[in-house]
Amino acid sequence: MTSPSADRPNDDLLAAEYVLHLLPADEQSVFETRLARDPALMNHVIFWATRFSRLDEQVEAARPPSSLLRGLTEQLFGQQQPLPFWRQSRLRQGLSFVSLAVAAAITWQVWQFSHHTSVRTAPLLISEISAGDQSLRIQTVFDPTNAALQLTRTVGAPAPGRVLELWAIAEGTPPVSLGVLPQDRSMTLTLPAPLRAQAAHLTLAISDEPPGGSPTGAPTGAVLATGPMTSV
Repeated sequence: MTSPSADRPNDDLLAAEYVLHLLPADEQSVFETRLARDPALMNHVIFWATRFSRLDEQVEAARPPSSLLRGLTEQLFGQQQPLPFWRQSRLRQGLSFVSLAVAAAITWQVWQFSHHTSVRTAPLLISEISAGDQSLRIQTVFDPTNAALQLTRTVGAPAPGRVLELWAIAEGTPPVSLGVLPQDRSMTLTLPAPLRAQAAHLTLAISDEPPGGSPTGAPTGAVLATGPMTSV
């Protein structure tokens, strides 16, 4: 994905801060009001959310060697005599308690930070529904707090005499129609209740259908574009 052009000098920075939950509550509220009616601003959000979500893909996971703790201990405290097994057991219990205490402290700090920087109770979910040749692209943002799914078609249009139909696909289940997309490039719909709990694991898809949508309750035309939901 390429970075969207900035219509306002600070929009790109604001979008990055929004994705990282760094905006104060009042600024976040103003930003989200704009987001609901500004497709260009939503493109900034999707760009940064996608970019940040890929950071962990650049780092290969590595398992530290079992000798690492022993080596660090010797560097810090010198060569140690082996402890009797009963003292080793107590030491492990003590280290476990310390680890739990540190984990609890970190969790408390994260909780405090998130509650001071964001009033959101659940992260936004985004998706870019795109064709392989990029002839059709639809940006989506799902807000779990009100089950609102906002769509903006940025590239492409239905073929003459045809319509675009939106589908939600959960793993192991048939596609569920979310409706026919209107001629307008933007729309907002409510995600059906049975799909909300698994929204983060949905794949969205667009199919080519006759006027009025699929007559069978399943895609009948070509599936033109797909995109998984991703947490911001």
